[in-house]
Amino acid sequence: MLFQYKALLNNAPIKGQLEAESQKEVMDYLKSNGYFILEIKEIKTSQLNFFSSFLQRVSFNDITYMTRQLAIMLNAGLTIIDSIEILKKQSTKPVFRDLLGDIDKSIREGKNFSAALAKYPKYFSTFFIALIKSGEASGKLDSILAKLAENLEFQRSFRSKIKNALIYPVVIIFAMVAMIFVIMTFVVPRLTELYESMEVELSASTQFLIAVSSFLENYWVFVIIGAIALGIGFQRLLKSESGKKFFDTYILYVPVFGKIIITAALVDATKTMSILIGSGVPILDALEIVTEVNTNIVFKNAFIRIKERVEKGLSIGTAMSNEKIFPESLVQMTIVGEQTGHLDETLDKISNYYQQETELAVKAMLTLIEPMILIVLGVTVGFVVMAVITPIFSLTSSLQ
Repeated sequence: MLFQYKALLNNAPIKGQLEAESQKEVMDYLKSNGYFILEIKEIKTSQLNFFSSFLQRVSFNDITYMTRQLAIMLNAGLTIIDSIEILKKQSTKPVFRDLLGDIDKSIREGKNFSAALAKYPKYFSTFFIALIKSGEASGKLDSILAKLAENLEFQRSFRSKIKNALIYPVVIIFAMVAMIFVIMTFVVPRLTELYESMEVELSASTQFLIAVSSFLENYWVFVIIGAIALGIGFQRLLKSESGKKFFDTYILYVPVFGKIIITAALVDATKTMSILIGSGVPILDALEIVTEVNTNIVFKNAFIRIKERVEKGLSIGTAMSNEKIFPESLVQMTIVGEQTGHLDETLDKISNYYQQETELAVKAMLTLIEPMILIVLGVTVGFVVMAVITPIFSLTSSLQ
């Protein structure tokens, strides 16, 4: 979404536009950069523009590609402006080209590269901006961009493995639900008419099937609307503070699935910390960024408390030991990393370990889910078939 804002910066009025997921993101960005906010409003686009931007939106792959190409070109000795100009000419996607053009314009107006990227929090996270600032301050922007590209490619590969592993069970479940819905809504009513014309005595299972089928036949539109409304309501509940806190807390206790959530969160946290510390970002700033980029509220609150303890003089490992959400092995390895002065390398190794753990946990979940799906599918189909065939057997027996 595109937002227009009016604000004061050093008592000077400023107008501008920002792309973000929500108005709160815009407010957080402006406040963190010293703006006094006067007005923020969303810029409405036409339906045609909406679908155009949806179909040609700037994707995660675009940002990854941009980061990798900038790292290569800067390392080859090109300036940031020349590099962005080349990317603009190479791009075939209008939305992405416009993004590069605006970044280029901001840099030519005298802004830092990090400030130009910060206008787009939807695409460039706090973590991304912090590393770019670190690269600008140290004069090693090319190596920082290379690290960022590696991290983005790692995230893309990691997410792809998880998504690909979940495709099969999701497709099977969807096909099963769709098949049962079609049978109950369109097939069983025709059989019901046949049973009624032949005056066949119906079993309890057949009567139950007919009752459910009759309900779906008469109210299937409302069932679909209700399912959509339930989905939207659940989504809004998750966006509320209390709903998200409840869900993020208790999802961690779900067998198998909870372990996947925990290990995936540990992958993100340790990898982020490793890159930040290795890039020269101060420990407290690194903890602040990890807190902001963490999506699970349990881990977010844990890192807030860790940061507070580190501010009082404790080491990260010691501060982490008071949080039950972190495994003892992680705590001990973090302490060792701090003592040896290689915390970034240690955290990177931990991240790789938890990545493997997550992949194994997903495979274990699929090993449990696949036979369960087949069993449920078999029992459901078997029940429907028996309920449909039983009256026919009764009719055949009576004729004999």
